[in-house]
Amino acid sequence: MSKLLINENPLLILPSLALKIGLNEAILLQQIHYWLVSSQHEWEGRKWIYNTYKQWQLQLPFLSESTIKRTIKSLEEKGYVISGNFNRHKMDKTKWYTINYEMLEESIETEEQVSQESPTGQNETTSDSACPIVETIVTQAIPESTSEITTENKNNIPFSEIIAYLNNKTNSSYKPETKKTRDLITERWNEGFLFDDFKRVIDIKTQEWLYDPVWNKYLRPETLFGPKFESYLNQKSGKKTYREEDFNLDD
Repeated sequence: MSKLLINENPLLILPSLALKIGLNEAILLQQIHYWLVSSQHEWEGRKWIYNTYKQWQLQLPFLSESTIKRTIKSLEEKGYVISGNFNRHKMDKTKWYTINYEMLEESIETEEQVSQESPTGQNETTSDSACPIVETIVTQAIPESTSEITTENKNNIPFSEIIAYLNNKTNSSYKPETKKTRDLITERWNEGFLFDDFKRVIDIKTQEWLYDPVWNKYLRPETLFGPKFESYLNQKSGKKTYREEDFNLDD
């Protein structure tokens, strides 16, 4: 028997997860989970682990460093992985990682609900379809945008994805289940704005306010997703002087 089949610890890859988020993403996500289980590092109520891209590549030698870097970025943008900096020295830029298990579970539950509501027979597979499923996984392209994995309709508002994107961009820890936050997102969603619109507003205002000691406190759902949302979305590039009275900025 070939030694290739018995001398190494196997990597666990869930076919359903690979089909949903991509093969490389599923591999990295499972590897992060593997290390989180035994991690002793806890901040903000979560376990965290750290690895350089080179260290990830040593664990997954069949993936290049550039592929790993691109895959981790994809997981961060989709909101499944949260990164942070908990190092003692500000000059230490080592990235720490954790999994947004709440969002992952919500995403899976949403998919199961959609599957149950589909016409009978459309989601059924038999043992004869195993090979086509594997082929689909291997040839699946990595999405260029998170909008490719988001179902944009009024009955499936991606609260977790939006807040995860905000937290990732601003290094915050807002919760998607907060009633006020969900109400604001729902209002904008019902006005016809989509996931990419929320991302654009977050990107624009983060670039403008993140390093401003006065305005960075307004990088929050109440301000970004409030009545000025459309104005932010259509904001032209370039510096602009703001006054606090121009905004509805309740603390």
